[in-house]
Amino acid sequence: MSVSTLASFEYLERLPGTTFRRLYQQPSTALAIFRRMLPHLAKTFVMALLYMSKPMPLTDLDLWVNPNSKRERDNALQLLSRLHIITVTAPSRDDPQTITLTKNFGESLRLALTGGGDHNSFGVPSNDSVAANVDLAFLDEYARDQWEGILHYVVNSVGEAMRGGGQGPTDAVKKLLEAGKLVTTGRHSGKGITQAGFSFLLQEVNAQVWTLLLLWIENAEKMELDSVEVLSFLFMLGSLELGRAYSKDTLTDSQRHMLPYLIDFGLVYIPRSSSGHFFPTRLATTLTSDASALRSVSAGFDAASSAAGGSKGFIIIETNYRLYAYTNSPLQIAVLSLFTRFKARFPNMVSGRVTRKSVGNAISHGITSDQIITYLSTHAHPQLVKSSALHGGPVLPPTVVDQIRLWQIENERMKATPGFLFKDFENAKEYEGCVRYADEIGVLIWRNDVKRMFFVTRVEQLRDYIKSKKIK
Repeated sequence: MSVSTLASFEYLERLPGTTFRRLYQQPSTALAIFRRMLPHLAKTFVMALLYMSKPMPLTDLDLWVNPNSKRERDNALQLLSRLHIITVTAPSRDDPQTITLTKNFGESLRLALTGGGDHNSFGVPSNDSVAANVDLAFLDEYARDQWEGILHYVVNSVGEAMRGGGQGPTDAVKKLLEAGKLVTTGRHSGKGITQAGFSFLLQEVNAQVWTLLLLWIENAEKMELDSVEVLSFLFMLGSLELGRAYSKDTLTDSQRHMLPYLIDFGLVYIPRSSSGHFFPTRLATTLTSDASALRSVSAGFDAASSAAGGSKGFIIIETNYRLYAYTNSPLQIAVLSLFTRFKARFPNMVSGRVTRKSVGNAISHGITSDQIITYLSTHAHPQLVKSSALHGGPVLPPTVVDQIRLWQIENERMKATPGFLFKDFENAKEYEGCVRYADEIGVLIWRNDVKRMFFVTRVEQLRDYIKSKKIK
C-alpha cells in the first residue's frame, strides 16, 4: 500500500457507517475504493460476492484460501469490514456465520463495471468548443506551477532569505496549511515549517496532494461544505480523463462551490474564455491510481520513491560536514537551507556546511534528525552512491550521520508512541492468546509477561479477536 493510499485509508476507516452509505451511492466512489484501497485477496472476495443473490457461508470462503494464509484472510476481511464493504453475521451456536456485500456498495460497483443509470458519477464531457492551447503539456505546467507555489510557501515559511518571486498560494490555502500544522505563524510560537511540514515535503506528489485534500475535508464544515460531498467529488475527479473538458452544468451546486478551492490546489483548470467547462489536471486524475501525479517536478520531492524512479541525486557531503549541491532549483536550495549554512552560490551549485547551529535550527522547527538523514540519502549524488556500492559502505559518511543524531538527542531523551495498553486479563491463557495474536498482526510494541500487560499501536483487529473468544 503506497503512502498516499495509506493516508486516505486511515481517514476513511474513521468514518461512521452512515457516511459510507452516502459515499457508496456514487459508482465512482465504489470503483475508486475497490481499485485503490483493497489488496488483491480482498478484491477477490468482493468479486466472488458481487453477483451472489444470497449470503455466502463464511466457511465456503475459507475453502478458497490456503490454510497457511489465515493471517492474510483475516486482514482482508477486517479491512472490508472497516470500510463497510461487507457484512459478516455474528457467530452463534445455531446458525453459521455468513458474509455478504453491503447493499449500496454492491449496487454501485455493479453499475460502475457494467454501465447504465443516469448518475453522472463519472462526469459528462463538454460539447462546447475547447481552447486550442489547452493540451496535456499546458495542464501539466499549470498544475506544476500551482503545486510548487504551495511547496515554496511551506519551505519559505522559515524565513525570508530564500523566498521565491512567485505569488504563492491563496490565503485559503495558507490558512489550511496552518490549520494542518504544516507551518506555524503564531505570534508566540514563531513562524516557520513544522516537523509535519517537513514530512510533507519528503512525500511523493500523490501523497502530498492527499495530505492537503484530507486537511481540506476535515475543515470542510468551516468552509460551509459537506465533507461527504467533497470526498465523493474527489473520487469522481480521479475517474476522469486527462486532457478532456467536462461540463459544469451537470455538477451540483455544492460541487460548483468546491471548484475554486480545487483551482487553488492545481487539480482543476477553468479557461477564462469559456467558464462553462473545466479540465482535470494530472494531480486530479491520479488521485485513485498509482501513477505519478506530475511527470517532471523540478522540486525533486519524490522522496523515498525517487531513487526507484530514476531521479538523479545532486548532494555531496564530506566527513568534514561540507555540503555541495549541484542544483539551481530555488525549491531544492530552500529545503537545504533549513539545515545547512550556505557559504557560496554559483550558477549550478551551492556549497555550505552542516553545523550544530543549522541542525539545531531545523530541530527547533520540529524537523527530526532522521528526516534530515533521509533527505540527504535520498538525494545523494550518483558518485556517492557508486562509491558506496563499490566499497560496500553507507552512502553518507557515518561520522556525519552519527553527529546529526547526537545534535538532536542533546535535548531529547524520550520518544512517544501513541497506542493502547491492555491489562487485567482473567488468566495467563487469555493474556498469552491476545499477545500472540497482536504480535502476529504486527501491532505489538511492548509486553510485560510478569504483569500480564502489553502495548499495541492499533486496536480494531485485536478487539474483534477478543470478542470472538468471549462468545466461544
